[in-house]
Amino acid sequence: MVRKSLNILLVIGMVISFYSCSKNKIEPIPPPEPVPQPTGVGTPAVLFVPQVFLQSINPPIIPANNPQTVEGIALGRKLFYDPILSGDGTQACADCHAPEFSFTDSNQFSTGITMLQGNRNSMAIFNAAWNWNGQFFWDGRANSLEEQALGPVVNPIEMNNTWPAAMASLQADGLYPSMFNDAFGTTVIDSNLVAMAIAQFERTLVSANSRFDRFLLGQLALTPQELSGFNIFNDGNLGGGDCFHCHGSAANPLWTDNDFHNNGLDATFTDNGLGAITGNPNDNGKFKTPSLRNLAYTAPYMHDGRFATLDEVLDHYSQGVVMSPTIDALMQHAGTGGTQMSPSTKADLKAFLLSLSDPDFITNPAFQDPNP
Repeated sequence: MVRKSLNILLVIGMVISFYSCSKNKIEPIPPPEPVPQPTGVGTPAVLFVPQVFLQSINPPIIPANNPQTVEGIALGRKLFYDPILSGDGTQACADCHAPEFSFTDSNQFSTGITMLQGNRNSMAIFNAAWNWNGQFFWDGRANSLEEQALGPVVNPIEMNNTWPAAMASLQADGLYPSMFNDAFGTTVIDSNLVAMAIAQFERTLVSANSRFDRFLLGQLALTPQELSGFNIFNDGNLGGGDCFHCHGSAANPLWTDNDFHNNGLDATFTDNGLGAITGNPNDNGKFKTPSLRNLAYTAPYMHDGRFATLDEVLDHYSQGVVMSPTIDALMQHAGTGGTQMSPSTKADLKAFLLSLSDPDFITNPAFQDPNP
């Protein structure tokens, strides 16, 4: 008990030391260097960068040919919630990426307009501007946020449309041509401009006001159980959580390495993940590490939504890890079936993980449906 208390105090001291310059006040964010507009139109919009991000990670990635503008963000937000992009006008991006679920949904597999389902869980969308490796989707098949926005419209099991048909619908609408003109200086709508607008909106989806964020800023105290869970999270020994290898620590407020790993879900693969994209058998069974933020809202979990609860996730890492040819070397306790956490250890770890959830993010008025 004494040793555990000392460990917790050590963690608190390290975190407070690392973040001591922030105090209780969130300082204003300096405007970025101006980036030339590709079309010479639009009102520049400064992307919100949270204080906890400023102190520990690199600046957001904003393409030089698609800078944030007030008009582009407004257009992207409207498009994100408008079913006009789907083949039958019934489904929008937001149907599979709803704000109340941290921009995913509560289904294991989302249902498209033809009632077909895929084999992967819808990914949550937040802090996408800090995805430095530039690979999106569970398998990394899109190389930018703009490219990612292009896919669902033409996917036959999602919106099941064609881009010529989608563009014709937008062109015939009473509002969209003028909105595209305001954002991009043209009334001629094409798929690239649609994707650029949606990407601008998605980059504004910044989540950084969880209990743990406020703890790091000195604005509140965590419970003893949450602090114990943070200590367990960073414990790589057998019996600890051993989570930090792929999900980082307080020094990485994204809570993901944005990389791809085989985390011991299966001995053989029906879905090769990254390997299906690269063609490299050494990548089979590897999927993108999701952020641990907002776990309170994003169930079910894993690329295929196989775990309905966070308790099931912890049981997997504790005792359910299975070996396969591409198991990640970071899964250092795979040979024992997992980290072998005790029930109390798992309860403390769960309390910490839930402290990373941000209720203000899912209710932010700027992220809600703007369509009447």
